[in-house]
Amino acid sequence: MTMANKTSGLRSRWKNGLFVVLFLTLVGLSGYLALEFRTQWDLSQNSRNSLSQTSIDLLRKLDAPLRVTVFATQQDLQLGDIRGIISNFIGVYQRIKPDLILDFIDPVEQPQQAQSAGVKLNGEIIISFKDRKERLATINEQAFSNALVRLTRTGKKQLFVLSGHGERKMDGIAQRDMGNFNKKLLETGFESKTFSFTEQSKIPDTGILVVASPQVDLLEGEVKQILDYLAHGGNMLWLVDTGSLNGLQPLAEKLGIVFTPGVVVDPQADRLRVPSTFALGTLYSAHAVTENFDYITIFPFARQLILEENPDWHGVTLAEVAPQGWVETSPLDGEISFDEENDVAGPVGVAVALNRAMGDREQRVIVVGSGHFLANGYLGNGGNLDLGMNMINWLAGDEAFISIQPRTTIDSQLELSELQLTLIATGFLIILPLMFLACGMIISWRRKHR
Repeated sequence: MTMANKTSGLRSRWKNGLFVVLFLTLVGLSGYLALEFRTQWDLSQNSRNSLSQTSIDLLRKLDAPLRVTVFATQQDLQLGDIRGIISNFIGVYQRIKPDLILDFIDPVEQPQQAQSAGVKLNGEIIISFKDRKERLATINEQAFSNALVRLTRTGKKQLFVLSGHGERKMDGIAQRDMGNFNKKLLETGFESKTFSFTEQSKIPDTGILVVASPQVDLLEGEVKQILDYLAHGGNMLWLVDTGSLNGLQPLAEKLGIVFTPGVVVDPQADRLRVPSTFALGTLYSAHAVTENFDYITIFPFARQLILEENPDWHGVTLAEVAPQGWVETSPLDGEISFDEENDVAGPVGVAVALNRAMGDREQRVIVVGSGHFLANGYLGNGGNLDLGMNMINWLAGDEAFISIQPRTTIDSQLELSELQLTLIATGFLIILPLMFLACGMIISWRRKHR
């Protein structure tokens, strides 16, 4: 063997050795990085497999460990691997909050623990934070994060709902009442109490006053009490229907709000197969209530609200509707059309938020020109429930608990035409096998003729 061959062989061995060392180093470094750093991408169309920013912010505000105890068997007849389902779900939260502890208890093997915990369903979850506990029977982001909201609230936030004038009832089941909205309030740590001037002479200043579409005039003394409540810094939600303000004109003047006569008409409502008097809310201002809110809301039989210049209050129009519609001032009889002389062209403001400094705190008021907006008969339309909850949370001073939007599965189905299915089947079942066969035959022919 010549010196040149020896040198070439030595160089080749050095190259091979160096390649092996670099390869092993790269593998080791990749393993280390995989253990130390975790990164994931949610490629679903609406990011349904990751937490909303609201949930992330909520987890980061928890200043103590969170314990989740799941009472579940290894297998469930209907859900199958129920522990695996819950473990994967909680894992998304654990990536944000590492001190979230997940425990599983088999209610069949340990019946005494399940009985003492009051467990009734397989898969029931108990969430513990500090000295408080919440119970869940369903597992989804909205339910879980709302449970965290309740855990972080040290006491129930109170709503005082004015009654005695035909207002919408917070515990009512009629179409015009707000019982369904009240259920959601209870789930997130609020408590509604009926308030009547016949039973109490003064509105408590420990909660939020709700005036939900009175049907008869309030007495002069009652209006004065509401104005006094406002003057002393009370927060308020005022739902106003079309027609008379029923004695509350002084309240509108104090807030600097003008209610124009007529009903909002939205021609675009036809595409949702709803009446044109159901105005669609799609334009939202920059405000804590509507931050990152991009859902359609529906305001049935809405009226226009105009904010006047008011040195006492800072006002923002939260929602505008009917950009291609108008305020119809004529009776809604027969065919409805825009009258340039009498009607007001859209977009139309139907909800406003006002705030002002009161000593060391901020006073907040929201006025909505549609009492139907949160009524049982219309609450399930679009994002009405979520916008309503956002309003209440803002009035309560809980911007961190703005409602978590449920994300629907947009891309769960793939619909293909018959032609597309035929092309796919032909490609995979005929064309690809023939290509592989041809490649094999070509390789075999080349080997034989070398």
